[in-house]
Amino acid sequence: MNNSEAMDLVFWQVVSAYLFIIIILAIVRIKKIPRKKLIIVSTLRMTLQLILVGYILIYIFDHPHPLLTIGIILFMLGFAIFNVYQRTKATIQLPLKKMIALAMIIGISVSLTYMMLVVLQLDPWYDPRIFIPIGGMIIGKTMTGVALGVNNLIHGMRDQQDKVEGALMLGASPKQAAKSIVNEAFDSAMLPTINAMVGMGIVFLPGMMTGQIIAGQQPVTAVKYQIAVMLGVAGTVSITVLIFLHLAYKSFFNEQKQFLLSKRSLSKSEKPVEFQ
Repeated sequence: MNNSEAMDLVFWQVVSAYLFIIIILAIVRIKKIPRKKLIIVSTLRMTLQLILVGYILIYIFDHPHPLLTIGIILFMLGFAIFNVYQRTKATIQLPLKKMIALAMIIGISVSLTYMMLVVLQLDPWYDPRIFIPIGGMIIGKTMTGVALGVNNLIHGMRDQQDKVEGALMLGASPKQAAKSIVNEAFDSAMLPTINAMVGMGIVFLPGMMTGQIIAGQQPVTAVKYQIAVMLGVAGTVSITVLIFLHLAYKSFFNEQKQFLLSKRSLSKSEKPVEFQ
């Protein structure tokens, strides 16, 4: 294979990769770990979803249109917002859900627009071969960051309820009383992205860069794209989480600056936390 050729797999090569799943199933069976059904379902879902998206992308790449590109990005964004709701361990009320959705829509839209028009300078701007894969990576990483921010904010408010109420009684504003919790939630949300940047290139090669190299792209070109994407991911996660936290901490207080989190139970199986 020369540098201009993309590596392709024949059918039996792909099938042979499922040997790893058989090994996993054997391990969980021997150890009597109740994950057999989940592993099988996850494998089937992954296979069917990737095959389906493959055929969808073939059609979109053959018929590039701005509405198709935007439609795919909006679908990804909607699914990411829904997934944040599902991954949040506490029961969250509608106002907080709206804040999550608003933060993700604003943060991701602004960052993707800057990324595609200024950094990558796509021509046409809706080029699906670049817009959709890079947009998907940024949305996926942002989803993880926001989910961590939501969980840490809610649990921080619960675990440090006495501290927040004490600060309010001493005359602190809600913003001042919740400052350390908000900062910890932001730090937790950013940590996976920061850790990925630290280990990238030494501990592991990122997926996009690996894919480009396998497809025959020059490593230097792949590195430049990876750097741009990783910086875009870091910026999008930080902007989105910051918007969410700025909006969300206020939902824990009423107009009289009283703390509203009166129930300590946060489990979805128990009573929901009351938010304004």
